[in-house]
Amino acid sequence: MTNNTKRFWEIDLLRGIAVIMMIIFHILYDLNYFNIYKLELYSGLFLLIFYPFAMVFLLLVGVSLTLSYSKANKKLTKKQLQLKYLKRGLKIFGLGMLITLATWIYLKEGFIIFGVLHCIGISIILAHYFIQLRYQNLILGATFILIGILLKNFTFDFYWLVWLGFIPSNFYTVDYFPLLPWLGVVLIGIFLGNSLYPNHKRRFHLKDYTDFIFVRFICFLGRNSLIIYFAHQPILIGFIHLFLL
Repeated sequence: MTNNTKRFWEIDLLRGIAVIMMIIFHILYDLNYFNIYKLELYSGLFLLIFYPFAMVFLLLVGVSLTLSYSKANKKLTKKQLQLKYLKRGLKIFGLGMLITLATWIYLKEGFIIFGVLHCIGISIILAHYFIQLRYQNLILGATFILIGILLKNFTFDFYWLVWLGFIPSNFYTVDYFPLLPWLGVVLIGIFLGNSLYPNHKRRFHLKDYTDFIFVRFICFLGRNSLIIYFAHQPILIGFIHLFLL
């Protein structure tokens, strides 16, 4: 698909797979949290399986930004583009704040301070200033990831930079995606988007598999990933309370 009005099915497919893995992880997390089935989710095999899908999800945020920008750049002024991504980022960040409020009410201990939606929202706002760059994003992205990895080896006695990756002592949250390293992953996604889909055109040949109903279903999940992310946990928790507790 190269028409500017169409989507690239492979991006929706990858995002849909990431959504499925996220739902599976949260099912296991909820079963563990409610002591229905005990699992060690943050080490070993589970970490190796599920952690890369978070990376794929945020890489695709960057790729999708380049596709969106390639269309919007032809219609909007520089100021309008800045406002577009500011509004979009604030909307997603606002949804993240709703999750912060809900988890504070429901969980108290470990409530989400800066989770994946907070990270995506701020990344969209900041990425606007990097979106026309190419190899610089690869270098910056790798640098931010390295800094984020190094920061995990330290703890600090303040909370005001927790969003950036400065982890306070005895800090605990059930979902944590600080800008260092995760903004770096988004920037590498922008590099990939600018390299593989310049001007909203696929630079490589790929057979279309959307005739398969299974592929179409996963693509559907990918196209609606934000709604699914926001809604799936209340549904899962409601199901557990109704049938398993």
